[in-house]
Amino acid sequence: QVQLVESGGGLVQAGDSLRLSCAASGRTFSSYGMGWFRQAPGKEREFVAAIMWSGGRTYYADSVKGRFTISRDNAKNTVYLQMNSLKPEDTAAYSCAATRSTYYTSVTAYSYWGQGTQVTVSS
Repeated sequence: QVQLVESGGGLVQAGDSLRLSCAASGRTFSSYGMGWFRQAPGKEREFVAAIMWSGGRTYYADSVKGRFTISRDNAKNTVYLQMNSLKPEDTAAYSCAATRSTYYTSVTAYSYWGQGTQVTVSS
């Protein structure tokens, strides 16, 4: 069992940057693939980025590729999402999640979820 707690969200202007953090409990953190998802009002939860347990392979949604970077620090049991060149359409509640599978882009593959952190990007 792992517990996930996100932080780092806030209100920013278009073009600004934010770094989200997700702190995980449990000594088995390094055995999980980690993902970031987001959900805007009236829309389905969508995949944003994922990183495999070793940290050596990453995956990104086309909408954020080139702007967002996912990373993890297993020694600190923490995964990060660096978000640059933010756009108003990035506004959403961002959640981190953990999976023991290799289907990193599938929401149904994730067993553990944080409560989310709000990111709001103004024009």
